[in-house]
Amino acid sequence: MIRPSTSAVLLAPVLAVAAILLPACKPAGAPTAATPTPTPSASPSASPSATSSPAVDTSGIDLKDPVATVNGEAITKTQLVEAFNAALEASGAKADSLTPEQKLTGYQQILDELVMDKLVAKAAAGEVVSDDDVNAEIAKLKKQFPSEEAFNEQLKKAGQSPEKLTTAMRTMLQQQRWMQSQIKGKDDVGSDDAKTFYDSNKAEFESPETVKASHILFMVNKDDSEEVAKQKEQAAVKAAARAKKGEDFNKLAKELSEEPGAKETGGDLGYFSKDRMVPEFATAAFSQKTGEIGKPVKTQFGWHVIKVTDKKPAGTTPFEEVKDQIAAYLKSMKQREAVQGILKNLKDSAKVESTLPPGN
Repeated sequence: MIRPSTSAVLLAPVLAVAAILLPACKPAGAPTAATPTPTPSASPSASPSATSSPAVDTSGIDLKDPVATVNGEAITKTQLVEAFNAALEASGAKADSLTPEQKLTGYQQILDELVMDKLVAKAAAGEVVSDDDVNAEIAKLKKQFPSEEAFNEQLKKAGQSPEKLTTAMRTMLQQQRWMQSQIKGKDDVGSDDAKTFYDSNKAEFESPETVKASHILFMVNKDDSEEVAKQKEQAAVKAAARAKKGEDFNKLAKELSEEPGAKETGGDLGYFSKDRMVPEFATAAFSQKTGEIGKPVKTQFGWHVIKVTDKKPAGTTPFEEVKDQIAAYLKSMKQREAVQGILKNLKDSAKVESTLPPGN
């Protein structure tokens, strides 16, 4: 399935109404099945790597013009193909890798979004957005680029102009504000809602025993000779001895470890549960005491010197620690449900006629 990214406002403005919604920040362990597919958004963030959209081969698909009418207003073939190109570009997909059936599915999805864009734009047309508001949003967008020149170059690559961007931004802000007014009160979370969710999903907030550790790795590749492997083991023994004598472990890791990134992390692995590491490493780390530096351990990656810096027992995260996160998650879910309901009502009450060929 092809969806335009949030950078699509620079490419071909599409549905912007769900831009008011942040991604649902699900509390740790909350059921993933509860998360609906978010409505595609055209909020103004831009990827510096985006390029102008290539032409899409429509061979095998009979695209009429217009491809649809919405309450008598046309959506042209050009508009559909441009939006489809933008979605392809944003997703990294290649047009020549798609079958005619996949292209048709993509056209149908993009057309649905263009239909909703028209309906919401019409409904939100009365919202007043000042020039200062538009300019402030464009300023935020520009901050995502290293310079004004880079931003302007991106506009040029996307086939856009500052004037078109300003128009698209104003439309997006109108849609945001209109949608906010429509869902007001529908996303309220009651004082007991978070506790009810927590009590109903208690198992999801259980956490296993975890260990925080740092390590120094002397890599042994599968093709290395026994002599090389022995040298790495001896190097690990020497490093462990230095650490046990009181040398700073992180400094030793930066000096000696062959793990990629060790010079930046100092070998720090953060907290991890037993199932996150290979068995030999996990067994050693979880058997060591806090502050202890164990004997070198051999794994498929080589020889490790491990220092355990903290341990957390298994348990259930207290409600007080997650209640705000749960409340924010529930509010986001209610927002999404409300938006989806409003969009459905708009479409159900509209007269939409499509000339796209039916899918299989």
